Amino acid sequence: MYSAKITEAIAHFIGLFELSTEEARLREIHEKFDPDREVHKDPKELVSAPVKVHAPYDLDDFNPDIPYKPVGPDIFMPIPDGYAGVSFPEYPIFGGSLGRVSSEVFLQGPSARSATQVIEPHINPPGSVALYSNQIAELSDNDFVSVGGHGLKSGLQIDNSATMAELIDATQKISLLGETDVAGSSDAIASLVVGTAERLDAFSTGGEAEAEGLSVSHFSAKADTLEGIYVNGVIVEQAPVLKDHLPDPDEAADTPDEPELSNGAVEVEGGVAYGEGAVSIDTSVELETGSNTLVNSVVITSNWLQAEVLAVAGDHVELNAIVQINTYYDSDLVSSALSADNIEQHATQAFNIAMFKHVEPTQMAPTETGDFPKAWAITEVKGDLMMVNWLQQFAFMSDQDTAILSASGSKLSIVAGDNTAANEVSLLELGYRFDLIFVGGSVFDANIIQQTNILLDNDLIGAVGGFHTSGAGSVSTGGNLLWNYAGIVEAGSAGPVNPMSEGYLSALQDLSEGRKPSGGDLLHDPAFAGLHGLRVLYISGDLIGLNYIQQTNILGDSDQVTLAMNALAANPDVDWTISTGSNALLNYAGIVDVDTGKTIYAGGGAYSDEVLIQAELVKNDPYLGGQDPDALVSEAVIFLGDDMLTPDTGQQQDQISPNQGMHTIDTASVDPMHSMIA
Repeated sequence: MYSAKITEAIAHFIGLFELSTEEARLREIHEKFDPDREVHKDPKELVSAPVKVHAPYDLDDFNPDIPYKPVGPDIFMPIPDGYAGVSFPEYPIFGGSLGRVSSEVFLQGPSARSATQVIEPHINPPGSVALYSNQIAELSDNDFVSVGGHGLKSGLQIDNSATMAELIDATQKISLLGETDVAGSSDAIASLVVGTAERLDAFSTGGEAEAEGLSVSHFSAKADTLEGIYVNGVIVEQAPVLKDHLPDPDEAADTPDEPELSNGAVEVEGGVAYGEGAVSIDTSVELETGSNTLVNSVVITSNWLQAEVLAVAGDHVELNAIVQINTYYDSDLVSSALSADNIEQHATQAFNIAMFKHVEPTQMAPTETGDFPKAWAITEVKGDLMMVNWLQQFAFMSDQDTAILSASGSKLSIVAGDNTAANEVSLLELGYRFDLIFVGGSVFDANIIQQTNILLDNDLIGAVGGFHTSGAGSVSTGGNLLWNYAGIVEAGSAGPVNPMSEGYLSALQDLSEGRKPSGGDLLHDPAFAGLHGLRVLYISGDLIGLNYIQQTNILGDSDQVTLAMNALAANPDVDWTISTGSNALLNYAGIVDVDTGKTIYAGGGAYSDEVLIQAELVKNDPYLGGQDPDALVSEAVIFLGDDMLTPDTGQQQDQISPNQGMHTIDTASVDPMHSMIA
């Protein structure tokens, strides 16, 4: 108890001490008020000035939607240097200095200190762009079909490889470009452009000729500039539409009539008769062995490098060429047992469509200031600058079907074709824009399109065993389509190449020797009027631009069809529908090429040419010498034994053989149900 009192006394003492300490810390010593001081007796008047408030604008109501607009960056040249066709912001130049000032000058304005802070301009040089693509689509769909109780085995196998090789060889001989090796270097591309121009220049003007049993008709056009649409050698106002010529166009489904809504009662009259009449079965046979589609499609938009002026120390070579070839052999043999009224012999259609178009750039209004640039910024590419798109598309399809058919009392539908092979490429290349481009070497600018379609569609439809029919139906063995469409659009055509002036020659000489050119008269070129500064690109080597497209479609669709009667129950009232053609071989290529320079100066020679070649090769010889198709198939057909068409006696094995690998289409029983339904 005594210790507790001592502890309490100490605590009270410490508390009182802390309170005293805090009071001492917080105490403020003020000067005592003295009423006898002069300052309190006669205070001076406060100095005031009249304030004039003028507010001519009314305040708007509260608007919570305040868009945010950030402060622009202090970069005057975008990185990368921008896309062609886009105007670049002008960078300020102070006191004739070359370059752009610092951000402090731009934001705060020039001053005695900041005017000397000039940064040398830097322009990112463009890089080369190259795409090499090889697309191949191959399909082998050689089917064998044997349906119905015909009891036949066919050994008819016609080899059409020699005929196909003949078509390919004839096409390659007439093609001026032929099989071109891939050009992977600047020297190879330059040699390709020059060599192609020489071969096209030496080609004849056109006409008809014979080439190893093929009828050849070709057309060629050559000029500095071609304009318009050419269809099979004829200039037309409007190009044909593909969907109007497709063999099997997609028919739009008719919109059914909407029934009228009524709230009233509906009366229905009718009756049901039991046990009267017979059940009829519509017996038909449908065979489709064609309708194959091969498609090659390429679309290129090349806008990689642009300039107001292009100055070339060497030669300037420009070439636009389109070569289109359609080759086909479509000769059919159809049995006379089929009604001639139901045989549709639509001819094969072949179209070569080419379009050349030149789009001039939009002319800007001339400047009224008459100011010319006083400085320039230069970037350099050492060596060659390449803009290459090398595209090769190849589609090969073999669809040579063999079918032995007879009606079996029901509806039979067989599709052994209807294949599709497609190759597609779409490119959009956007790059850089300069005011002036110097090229120390030469310029090679070429757009080359080569399109080829080769079709072999010789069909044989024969009948054996007293085949005859009185039913409706149709037989179509033709109706194929070969379609080549190519278009070259030159945007910003520069026109003729001008000789180079002394100012450009001097600047090129200085750049080739590693010195900065003085500018001289070239800064006063009318093309630069109104510009404060020039963006200049120097290429020490060659400038190469090539768009090369090669498209090839090859289709072998020679079908062999044998028609026979059902050995167990012949039905002459069957409706037959046979289609062995209706194939489509399609090539589509489009190039939009934006010219590098609107105004071109060349120190060497200039070559500009546009060439079009369209050819059609047709083999008209009768297939297999025009023999009787019934006699041909009868010689190759073997009639199976009669025991295979008689009911099962129970002596043979009804169960499935354990070795199913031994069963083939030739060894299978004519009655797949083993006489269970006989």
